Amino acid sequence: MTTYKIMLLGEIGVGKSSLVRRLVHDEFDFDYKPTLGVDIYRYEVPPAAPDDSHITLLIWDTDGNFSDQIFRHVYMRQANAALIISDVTRPQTLEAMASLSLGFRDAFPGRHHALIINKLDLIQGKDTPQLPSNLADNPPTIINTSAKTGQNVQTAFHEAARTIRRREE
Repeated sequence: MTTYKIMLLGEIGVGKSSLVRRLVHDEFDFDYKPTLGVDIYRYEVPPAAPDDSHITLLIWDTDGNFSDQIFRHVYMRQANAALIISDVTRPQTLEAMASLSLGFRDAFPGRHHALIINKLDLIQGKDTPQLPSNLADNPPTIINTSAKTGQNVQTAFHEAARTIRRREE
């Protein structure tokens, strides 16, 4: 069995904890409880094919108070990947996501990271906002999710696990 450490990064209130709770416990809680420091979750990724080995994710749910200082923090040691999350209803979180994406790319070249635009259930029928221009040249994977409905939540984590594995082969 292979274990990978994935960091959840993003501003306060973008849904990092809701996404990981949806993944691990298949539940959504309407009561907002901010993360203090970091919470760590364990998740077993089901094999994609019968001959695949099992993958365990250690998901570090950070509190969002770090901004780009997170890249110098002990939490980032041995991180295999990051999912950088924004709230589709708060444009300033898209800017923060872009900044974190560029910071992660600079601090950890070659490591997987994906951009997660969360809370799609709140803009039903509307277009998702444009990404900040500083991501236009070489954008990472972008996945639109809803922790409330579960839309694309497993996809985001499973894709991260499989991408890490492919890069290690």
